[in-house]
Order: sequence, then C-alpha cells, then structure tokens
Amino acid sequence: MEAVTKGHAGESDENVERGNWSSKTDYILSVIGLAVGLGNIWRFPYLAYKNGGGAFLIPYTFMLALAGMPMFFMETSFGQFASLGPVAAWKAMPILQGVGITMVLLIAIVNISYCCIIAYSLYYMFASFQTPLPWADCFSWWGADDTCSRTPKDPCNLALDHGYFEIVNTTWLHVNNETCPNGSEIYVPHQGPSEQYWDKVVLRRTSSIDETGEIVWYLALCLLLAWLMTGAALSKGIKSSGKVVYFTATFPYVVLTILLIRGLTLEGAIKELNSTLEADQTSPNWLMLRSGKMLQHKFSILLQWAGAL
Repeated sequence: MEAVTKGHAGESDENVERGNWSSKTDYILSVIGLAVGLGNIWRFPYLAYKNGGGAFLIPYTFMLALAGMPMFFMETSFGQFASLGPVAAWKAMPILQGVGITMVLLIAIVNISYCCIIAYSLYYMFASFQTPLPWADCFSWWGADDTCSRTPKDPCNLALDHGYFEIVNTTWLHVNNETCPNGSEIYVPHQGPSEQYWDKVVLRRTSSIDETGEIVWYLALCLLLAWLMTGAALSKGIKSSGKVVYFTATFPYVVLTILLIRGLTLEGAIKELNSTLEADQTSPNWLMLRSGKMLQHKFSILLQWAGAL
C-alpha cells in the first residue's frame, strides 16, 4: 500500500490507487478542456451555417438542455462515484460491460487521430517562424509549379463588340467590370499557395492511395513530440494532468478571443457575420431534431466517449 501511495496518489487521497484531484479547480478545468475541442471550432460553425444560421442555436440549445447536460452530469457523477476507468466502472452492470470496452477503443482511435492533428499544428507553428510565411505565395524554393496561383487562373472566352472573341483572365474581368457568360469559362487547373504547400511540402502527397510514399521525417518528429507531450501530461495521472489543464483549458479561449477581435476589425466583418447568422433560412430547421445533425450537442461536450467518466 505504501509503495502505491508514493506513485500517483498523495498521502491524504482517499483513492490510494488512482489518486484524487488536488483541487476542485483542477477538476473543473479538466472538464472544460474536455468539453471544448477542435470540433467546436470547425464543425459547429459549419452546421450552424448549413441549418439556419443563428436560428440553428434554438434547436441546438433545446437539445443541449433537454438531453446533453443531464447526460453529461450523469456521466461525470458516475465517474466520480466509481473512481474507476470505463472498463472497471461498467462492472456494476455486467451485461453492459462491453460498453466500457467500446468506449476505450473509441477514445483510443480518436486520440490517435487528434495526435496527428496536433503534429500538423506543431509543424505549422515551427514553419511560421519564417519570414515571409512559406504558404503566403507560390515560392519556387518549396516546389510551387505552374498551377499555383494566389488568384484563380480560369480564363474566359469573351465575345467582343465587333464580333470577335478574346480570351481574358479574371483580373481583366474585374478591372473592366465584366462578367464571364455561362459556358464561356475555360477550366485551368489551379491551386492556391496554401493548398499546394500542404500537398507538396507538408504531406508530400502521392498521386494515388496505392502509393504510400516515404516517411516525412519532420512530420514523424512532430508526431513523436505530440505523443511525448501527451505522455508527460499523463505521467502522474490526474496529479500532472490537473496542472497541465491550467494552460490547455484556458489558452484556447485566449486565442479564440484574439481571433474574434481581429476578425471583427477586418473590413466587411459585420456584413459577413450577418450573412453567416442569417444563412439561407429565416427560421430554425426543427426537422434536424430527427436527424443525426443534432448529435452535435453530444460532440460539443464529448458525451459517451469515456472522457467525462
């Protein structure tokens, strides 16, 4: 017992095997960090825009209050009461013990994919220390080809006043306040610098899925760093992770606040914000309540994924 106590648990902890939270703040920040993730940033705005804009918040809030928060409270309460992992906690009802095993498998797969995303983020963080940014333009030193352009290259076969046709580009159309008639566009392969940098430099994407390509060493190192950071945060269980969340749970809100302020100060920000909130509907789409789209309230607070448990 003494050897175990000197591990993750403290001398005053009730649970001598797993340890207890050092403070209520550690637990609250851990729950906040669990509930708010990448999905809230990239999936939620998309669903809101596609399903009524600001009106989407009405059925979303309804489902969050009716189903999401009660289930979240039940899951966290069960976890605090049992003080066990998902597999052991479900021994309370042996017929559902497979639920706990499924939770562990699911969160393991999700964590593997999230560590890959963190590896990409680490790479871009290191690459952003260059001036100018590599993906700001089509630079030849990283392999940009002729299809790379900051503006679309699609020319237009435009009919002139004297009956002749002339091939012009989109820049000419904008300068002369002209539009390309339907059917007159000429398709030209085009990639923006950020997209081509992602394909050619970051991923070194091959021509097909049949070609695995070589290991990208800098991405492999970033992935190793991501896993080392994860292992360090969990090295002493909730004693170490409870301290890490003071940064990981609060820093995203700081960044989002900075991005919000920056976005609102850009030209045309209010107009774009209004178009996003209004979208293409004037009322909430209540039929979403019968579809999988309203499962977003579960993804928002990570229900049934063993995290809260």
